[in-house]
Amino acid sequence: MAVSEESQHLLFHSHVAFRTASMPSEVCEVEERKRENIRSLSMCGHVGFESLPDQLVNRSIQQGFCFNILCVGETGIGKSTLINTLFNTNFEEHEASHFCPNVRLRAQTYELQESNVRLKLTIVNTVGFGDQINKEESYQPIVDYIDAQFEAYLQEELKIKRSLFNYHDSRIHVCLYFIAPTGHSLKTLDLLTMKNLDSKVNIIPVIAKADTISSELQKFKIKLMSELVCNGVQIYQFPTDDDTIAKINAAMNEQLPFAVVGSMDEVKVGNKMVKARQYPWGIVQVENENHCDFVKLREMLICTNMEDLQEQTHIRHYELYRRCKLEEMGFTDVGPENKPVSVQETYEAKRHELHGERQRKEEEMKQMFVQRVKEKEAILKEAERELQAKFEHLKRVHQEERLKLEERRRALEEEMIHFSKRKSSCDIFLNQSFMASGSNIKKDKDRKNPNFM
Repeated sequence: MAVSEESQHLLFHSHVAFRTASMPSEVCEVEERKRENIRSLSMCGHVGFESLPDQLVNRSIQQGFCFNILCVGETGIGKSTLINTLFNTNFEEHEASHFCPNVRLRAQTYELQESNVRLKLTIVNTVGFGDQINKEESYQPIVDYIDAQFEAYLQEELKIKRSLFNYHDSRIHVCLYFIAPTGHSLKTLDLLTMKNLDSKVNIIPVIAKADTISSELQKFKIKLMSELVCNGVQIYQFPTDDDTIAKINAAMNEQLPFAVVGSMDEVKVGNKMVKARQYPWGIVQVENENHCDFVKLREMLICTNMEDLQEQTHIRHYELYRRCKLEEMGFTDVGPENKPVSVQETYEAKRHELHGERQRKEEEMKQMFVQRVKEKEAILKEAERELQAKFEHLKRVHQEERLKLEERRRALEEEMIHFSKRKSSCDIFLNQSFMASGSNIKKDKDRKNPNFM
């Protein structure tokens, strides 16, 4: 395998667009990364995607291929280790905490090369999934992220000047759903999440850390598949319509869910070094089909069915999203008489409908405005009547008070006149009395005077 020297360095950076289509504001948070690092990494061994030109014969080898994987599972269940093992590469991963307040999605794109085939691989990891006490809406950020990638692709399709040939397709092609090796049954969170994802992405369930289950593994697989069927969860089925791969895919469908073990550690077994996990009781070889289903998963996922996963993403999941979105926008294929309708006709009909709707709302607003003006006028008139009645009442009170004051003034003036008359009479009487008393005193003096007469 020839690995280019250029693949050991950072190639370029590209923007990742996260667009939501009418969703509720939030519950749970999706980590938006405005810039995503696309790194070229060296691989430690053979993977198998060099056979992609055989699957995708119409693609350009020089352009490379794009594959996007969503890993859903609880923190510490082994998602990063399995991805590293699948692609024989040590991807840079940040250590996740068990104390995330909500679920976030972290996307990272890498550029890998095997022989002369280039693969642009995007790994989307769910950070904090299953760590919250209230797990009621833990799946919602994942649904929002998948819809956001569909919306970004739809917006690119609807552009006048499209560039889909060079467009970095970020739609999720496969979801590896990691199931805890409990040996009992699926958790309610697992069933609820897969039920909400099965119409949006190809789900391949895997039993993580399968080396922790021994003789009960096959019973556990049967129980898991039975629960998925009973709850109506549609997982991805490997296609059997192609005669060249029908037999192996049919056999692999019976092996679902895959029980996998991941490890990048190499242990010497016999005369060769193999990837394995070493325990005090023995060694679990990752690529030994008698120990786990890792090789089956890698063959089905990368070497055999990558093209079908991409096609199913486009013709099934994306088309479902696109149809629902365009129907919400008012586009239809046939008219009322089941006749084909062109985009122009649909646009004109929608424009006419919106114009009529706008006029209707304007008329409603006008009527509402007139009604509110009338109500306000009635309120103001009522207030005016109340003020007028109050004014008239105060005017009457004032008039009565004025009349009372006038009456009291006249009475007071009459009293003053009467008092003045009495005062004058008293003054005259006093003067007369004083004059009379003066003449009497003089007579008495004259009598007492001996010389009088």
